[in-house]
Amino acid sequence: MNGSRITAVGHYQPAKVLTNEDLAGLVDTSDEWIRTRVGIRTRHIAGPDEPVDELAAHAAAKALAAAGLAPGDIDLVVVATSTAVDRSPNTAARVAARLGMSSPAAMDLNVVCAGFTHALATADHAVRAGASVRALVVGADKMSDVTDWSDRTTCVLVGDGAGAAVVEASREPGIGPVLWGSVPEMGHAVRIEGQPARFAQEGQSVYRWATTRLPPIARGACERAGLAPEDLAAVVLHQANLRIIEPLAEKIGAVNAVVARDVTDSGNTSAASIPLALSKLVERGTIGTGDPVLLFGFGGNLSYAGQVVRCP
Repeated sequence: MNGSRITAVGHYQPAKVLTNEDLAGLVDTSDEWIRTRVGIRTRHIAGPDEPVDELAAHAAAKALAAAGLAPGDIDLVVVATSTAVDRSPNTAARVAARLGMSSPAAMDLNVVCAGFTHALATADHAVRAGASVRALVVGADKMSDVTDWSDRTTCVLVGDGAGAAVVEASREPGIGPVLWGSVPEMGHAVRIEGQPARFAQEGQSVYRWATTRLPPIARGACERAGLAPEDLAAVVLHQANLRIIEPLAEKIGAVNAVVARDVTDSGNTSAASIPLALSKLVERGTIGTGDPVLLFGFGGNLSYAGQVVRCP
């Protein structure tokens, strides 16, 4: 086998929906204010009895079903999350236990909003190196646990959810080379820190960085895959804020691509946002099998990672 590919995807969101009108009852805000500034209408919020690993397991089970695989077929589980409460057992091990897996390697990866694309690259590398045959990659976050619900600048942004992908060895590579990096000196611009942990960010700094520094990096990920941006069928960026997604997508130059805008209905779900949005595009038939799709995560640590994948 010369590469790996995504063979199936799945996603999960909690049942509770929090609208902009609901938030207006908590803080000084309005539906118009939120839509104008971040483009979000609704978000899903998990209950106190719904931990991150449960969200992840639901999405993972759907991906496995779509791939026609049993839990025992998976030999590697990589979960991207920054909101797990416990350090051990890690979230990946708990997902494996929930699904009844036998003896997979299980690891968590914390690159916040760029977590899924880092995790996908990690699984791709493991499969291509022969360390894994079938991997399960999950992005899951419960941002509501780390949100100050009295801060209108952050509470209007967040949502909870999970998305998953099954990655399998293949003769033809279906996951392009990753282009990744970070800006460590600006790590303070997006934070989840303190006791209790709370999400905070420097919005204007993040906006300027995302819309000016990231477009050439995203185009570089296309170049590594041997494609021009206009060859893309879809672009799935981290669903941070519609006011970041739209100008970033335009500057990448993917003029023929569908641009995922799931943030409007789901909010910023951190590591879950890319696989969640991708899974919805696949489920709706918006993109077809084999279509080239740019996945590009960015955010916390001011980290980024992107790769072109072939749609399952």
